[in-house]
Amino acid sequence: MECAVPITVAKAFWDLVMSAGVSPAGLGARDTLRLEAGLPLHGHELGHGITTLNARLGWVVSWDKGDFIGREALELQKSNGVSPLMYGLKTEGRRPPRADQQVLRDGVVIGELSSGNFSPTLGYGIALAFLDPTVQVGDRVEIDQRGTLVAAEVVKLPFLSNT
Repeated sequence: MECAVPITVAKAFWDLVMSAGVSPAGLGARDTLRLEAGLPLHGHELGHGITTLNARLGWVVSWDKGDFIGREALELQKSNGVSPLMYGLKTEGRRPPRADQQVLRDGVVIGELSSGNFSPTLGYGIALAFLDPTVQVGDRVEIDQRGTLVAAEVVKLPFLSNT
């Protein structure tokens, strides 16, 4: 939860929240939770050159609502085939995958990571990646982590669910 309060009551608010037993968390914790939930971050999984269709968020588009800015481009992308597509990857071991690392299948680059980190809840590295649309859940791939190829598996998102 994120809270914004007037500066005049900030200290009193902080003291009240801390006395209730709440533990503070920073941006690193927020980003790990976002990643575990498979949620996009602007500038990584959303932004210039990445559409809602690339990020597998087509369900948020109101296709039956009439015209909207970008509709024609999305319809064209849909009819031509969406590429690349966002996938989840889990790695072996504790080495955290990072954004912009290349993903390979059979030695051929098929995309790159947009976000990645070690998941303390799951005990292994997780990442979001934009990959060739022929990739399937269960496929084995490799991530180039500074010249070392790390084994990974394509998995269904979210990595963790609250259900």
